This record gives sequence, C-alpha cells and structure tokens, in this order.
Amino acid sequence: MQNKWKQQDCRKITVEGEQNENSLTPGVSASLKRLEGKLLSPLDLLPHEDLREKLVELVLAGVPDGIPSETASDLQQVKDALERKPVDDLNVVVFGGGTGLSTIIGGDSRSEVWTRDPFSGLKELFPNTRSIVCITDDGGSTGELLKDLPLIALGDIRHVLLSSIQLAKLQEHYGLSSSEASKCVENLASVFNYRFAEKPKNDQQLLTDCGLSSQKFLPVVIQAVLEKFIENLFVDTRLSITLERPHCLGNLILASSIYEQIPDHLTNTSLAKEPELIRQNLHRGLTSLCSILGADEKAVMPCTHIPAELSFLYTNGVQVTGEHKSGNARRGYPVENVHINFCNAPEVSRELLRLIQAADIMIMAPGSLYSSLIPIFQVPKIADAVKENKHALKILVSNLWVQTGETDLSITEPDRKFHLSDMLQAYDQNIPGGNEGLFDTVLCISLKDVPATVIQSYAVEGKIPIYLDRGKVSEQGIAPLECGIYSSSALREQGIIRHDPHQFALVVRTLWAASSIFDNKTVEKKKVKKAHSANNKFLTSMQVACVRYGKIAQYLSGIIIDLPGQSMDQKAAFQETLQNILWNHKDIPLGHLQFVKGVQCVADKDWKRNQNWDKVFSFFDPDDCFIKIRQDQFASQNHLEVAFIVALGQGLLGNYAQNKTLLDVENEDDTPIGKVYHLNLRTPETRSCYFSEQELTEYLILARMIPDSADKNHFTRLVNGREGFTPPGLLMGLIYAWYLDNRFASHIEYKMAVMRIDHSDLIPEQVRMKGRREKLTIFFREVV
Repeated sequence: MQNKWKQQDCRKITVEGEQNENSLTPGVSASLKRLEGKLLSPLDLLPHEDLREKLVELVLAGVPDGIPSETASDLQQVKDALERKPVDDLNVVVFGGGTGLSTIIGGDSRSEVWTRDPFSGLKELFPNTRSIVCITDDGGSTGELLKDLPLIALGDIRHVLLSSIQLAKLQEHYGLSSSEASKCVENLASVFNYRFAEKPKNDQQLLTDCGLSSQKFLPVVIQAVLEKFIENLFVDTRLSITLERPHCLGNLILASSIYEQIPDHLTNTSLAKEPELIRQNLHRGLTSLCSILGADEKAVMPCTHIPAELSFLYTNGVQVTGEHKSGNARRGYPVENVHINFCNAPEVSRELLRLIQAADIMIMAPGSLYSSLIPIFQVPKIADAVKENKHALKILVSNLWVQTGETDLSITEPDRKFHLSDMLQAYDQNIPGGNEGLFDTVLCISLKDVPATVIQSYAVEGKIPIYLDRGKVSEQGIAPLECGIYSSSALREQGIIRHDPHQFALVVRTLWAASSIFDNKTVEKKKVKKAHSANNKFLTSMQVACVRYGKIAQYLSGIIIDLPGQSMDQKAAFQETLQNILWNHKDIPLGHLQFVKGVQCVADKDWKRNQNWDKVFSFFDPDDCFIKIRQDQFASQNHLEVAFIVALGQGLLGNYAQNKTLLDVENEDDTPIGKVYHLNLRTPETRSCYFSEQELTEYLILARMIPDSADKNHFTRLVNGREGFTPPGLLMGLIYAWYLDNRFASHIEYKMAVMRIDHSDLIPEQVRMKGRREKLTIFFREVV
C-alpha cells in the first residue's frame, strides 16, 4: 500500500533547506522521511487531503489524542521541527488596507477587545513585517479630511500603524515591562480611536476629552509628541480648518505629524499643486510617528503618495467613482472592472520597491476585493516588482464573506454568489499582466468546526461564506489551502467569525517551514483562454479632492439661494447640504453646474407645474436658469437630494427647446387614438446647452424622438391611445439621477431592467429595446 500523503497534489519532498536545522535533532524533511517507510502513515490520521493542510492542522491543533505513543512521537517530531524553523530575520511584506490588513498584522486596533492581546499576529513572529497600504478610501473621517487637505487617504494607514506597535520596540525604546507596555497601547488606542462630532474649544479641551491629559502610562516622549501634534491642530491654520468637521483623532494626529515636516509658508493650495512636496514630508512624518509609537519606522508605507480615487464599471455599463459610494451601492450587477485614477503621474518610492525585492514572504491580506488589493497592484511598478521576486513565498488570503455590492454576484454566472475562482479571475482581469506570479497559494478559512447556528445567524444578516471551488482554483495554478485561522475565543464569547492574528501567524510560519521541503513545482496550471488581462495604462484626470471641494463651495457662493421665510443660518445649512451632495457624487463634473444660476423653494400652493406625466416635484427652468423644488421635498434629505439631482440633469439641456406641443391624433370618425409630441429646438446660435448639436441629436434619438428629415430642429414622438411617455427633458433628469445612484429613480430602474434579459430571437422588440437601453447607458457614461 502506498502512503496516502505521497499521493497528494502538492510539491514533492526534498531535503533541501535542512542545513540550518539543529544537527542534533531531525529537521522537517528528516522527520517526514521517517514516516514515509511506514505502511500506514501517521499523517493519514490528520484531517485534510493536501499535505500542507495536514501540517498546518498539526501545528494548530497538536497531535491527535488516542493514538499509539510511537505514532504520537513521530508526529510530535514533525510539529517540533516546523516550530523550530527560525523566522526572526525574515522580511515579510503585506499588501492590503483597513481591517483585514490590521487584523493579521497585529489585530484590529479599532476593536474594543484588541487591547486584551495587542502584541500578537505577524509582527510577533516576524518582527520585520512591513505593510503596503491602499490609499483610495474616501469615506468617514478620511473623506472629511480630504475636503480640506491635499493628502492621500490616511484612515487605513492610521489603523494599521496602531496594529503594528511591537512589545519589543516599546521595551527597547522606553524600558517598559510587559504590563506597562500593554497599558501604554491601551491608552494609545483610546486616543487614536477617539472621535468628536463638534469642534473642540481648544487643545486643552481636546486633550481632556480624548483622555490624553490624564494618561499615566504613556512614556514622556510619546505624551509630549502627541500633545504637540494636537496643539498644532489649533495653531497651524492649514490644519485648524479640519476641526470644523467630525473626525477620528488618530487621523488628525497623523496629518499633524506630516505637516510638522512642511514649512509654514507652504499653503494647502501650493501643496496641492506640488505633489513632490507632499511625498518627502509624508515619508518623514510617517516614519517618525511609527518609531515614536513603538513600531518599525518602515512598518506602514502607502502604495503611493499621489492622491487617487477608484472608478467602478458594472456589467450594465454604468461607471461610478468613489470607494465609499461604490461600497454602499446596490446596482444589482457584478463589477466588471475597477480603475484607479490619480491626480498626477503616480510614483512609487524606491524604498518600497526595495522592500518588495528583499521580501522572503509576501502576503495579500483579506479585504475588499476591488478597493483593497487591486488598486495597489494597479500602481505602476508594484505588480511587476512582486512578480520579479522569484524566491518569496506568496500567499493570498481569501475573504471570509461575500461582500454586498462587490462580490455578491459572479461575473460569469450573475445568478449566483462569488466563488473563490471568481475572486482570482477578478484579480487576473484587473491587475496589469494578470495575477500570474503574484501569488501561488490562497488561504481559506476552514469552517468545518463552526456550529451551523453561527453560519445561519450570519446568513440572516446577508453574509454568506465565499465558496471554495477547489478544482477551478487549482486549474488556475493556485494551491488552495483550508486552515482554521479564525479566532476560537471570538467564536466562543461573541459568536462571531474573524481571522485570528496569532493563528494566522502560525500558519504562515508553518508554510514557510514546509516550503523548504517542497521543490519549486507548483500546482499544474490548466491552459485556459483568458477573457481579459488589464494593461498598464492608468488615468491621471482626478482633481485633488480638496481643490474640487473648494470649487464646489466657490460655485455655490455665487448662485442665488431663494428660500422664502428662511433665516440666513438655514440658507447656509441648505448650501452646505448642496455642497455635500455634489461632493458625494464625484461623477458630477463641475461643468454640469454652468447653467444653474440659483435654487428656489416653491411653496406647495404656488406649484403650477403639470404633473400629468410624472410625480417629480422639481425641474430646471430655462427662463431664469433656476432649479425649482417644491417645498415639501425639503422635509426629507433623500427627497431633496433626488429632486436637486433630477433638475440638475435636466439643466444640461439648457434652453434647447424653442417650444413643445402635444397634439391629438384622431381617426376618420374623429375618435382620439393617440397624441403626437412635437419638439422644436432653438437654432444652434441661440441655444445654450451642455451638448454639441451632434450629441443633442444623438440623445433625442435615443429618447425615441423621431427627427424630421426636412427640418433638423424638429422632432416628434407618437404616443398611442392613453399611454404615457417620458419627455426627453424629464428623461434626461431621471436617467441622470439613476446613473449616479439607481435608488434615486425606481421608474428608470424598471425601464433599464430589460438589460438583464438574456438574448433571444423570439421577441425582436425586446432585443431592440435592450439595445437602446445599452446605448443610452453608454451615452451617459461617455458623453454626459
């Protein structure tokens, strides 16, 4: 009988890499060789099929109970050999962003229970662990910071920085005991995670509110530096504007550490124009803060110092800008691809590339598929640097759950949720040159010991585990490994499933130790034709966020806000509401505002607009270029936003119409059988419109208006019987709102649903209708 473990679809055992083992005790290869000659391998007693999964199980769960002593001894020798493998000097580079990255580095530093065990994770077993962080987040406190400062997104950097603090560093720098170091980190967590909604009166109030003024366990140096950075928030006029908004204090401390390095005469306006000034000082400020707090000075590095944003293209043709907005979107279509758009030519520091080149282990952390790893590898040179490193162990960590809005629908089979092979395909399609050479192993959490009741409770919340389809993953040349890398304590105490930092670090150490006993042959890759592979092009059309926000404010200050009976404070609040609406919808170019000279609230009793065709209580008035909104729409933030956006979309047509008439159509006995809608355009010389003459004609035809062959400014539309229809002006506003957020226009969402229908020759009209909808979507994406 052959030993079962010799039949595994994994690398063959060699004796290479044993030179550094303790010569008095058998190493990993020697220990395994002893088991090879046995008729029934003790490894057969371990669960899983793949040998590496068996070794991981052995390290995490230990030698199984109730087996013969000799067999137990043999297995214990293997376990001991795996754990003896020295890893202190290994260089580990981890890519990612947010909670997933911080969790495996050293635990989620935003969690209330993090301070119970803040020094575990990769940083404990691999002290030379460095994180390369995504910088495209634009939500929460980070988004508020981007309104005022010309910086990259700092939220994920702050999050990972705190998780990167090491016990040994605190002891080395400040002579703290283990208990004192734990208290120190506990206090740092309370300060960095402190949030305020209203502007603090002064630095002393903020110091008191965040608890820093009463801290007793922070080293003097840390205390002094943090107090200085917080004081600078009030003293430095470039930073003081940030205090007007709700913030996470840790983000402001990080920003203050960067501005500490920037000469006072350089304003935010000048910094926005000179990215190089930001790069130098961002690096100095970040490395200084890392070192002071007890992390390696290179523990956290942004993937680039150039501000950037994400653009998501869905399979229905809609393209949406912004990570936060896309994360909350419910488009009902899979994401086809994602692109990163920079405000300038992207640059990667030489130091970051050197770290990748010298890495012994590279890990792609769990996190958002399209807004965590993919943007990092779309930064020029990073993916190539990873692929050029041929000696490193490269591990992709799969997400635990399907993510609504991103991985809830498969591209290849939209009727089902994401499988792991879909995730790998998404990486392959969105990363320059594909994913070959980026990783050779994917780690998946094993849920075999998780009670069904826990899985069911997650399902109630809409969370479904990503399914591991082993066969298809292996066909892509990637070795899938199921491991118990979830936190048993969190499952036991809180009934939640999350990655456990310590367990994860043990798995990585085991895979590294085991890698020396396998040859370099990975899982054989099946030859498959790739549908798409991203190229090396990138966009540089993004406007620095704070510059865009300032231009929105400048525009709104120049228009008339007509709110009868409202105070100046109420008008200012409404203006701020409009500013936030325009800020949140980054796909609204500032050029769309050129025809709007004001916004007017119209009392319900004075609302005279004909509502025969719709229930939209707003419109763009071409006579005075005002957006008119009925008063009752102001009672709801959502209704107000929809009303404003619909009218703004209508405003793109400007004063395009000379006149519009609706005439009855009768048969021979004068019985009404329908109506004809006539639209006469102004001549191009007298027309004020966002679109060119050709673009306007194209839109009107897509809106099912029929051009008059004898008069290019005359269009008609036949309406049958008592049927209604959507005039082109209203249609422009509704599709405009739908394109920005499909929840704003359910009527249009219903119309566009025809694009979901599979192609069929049985009903030609459906095919034509689907084609029109697709062309209309393309028009809004490429022209509007």
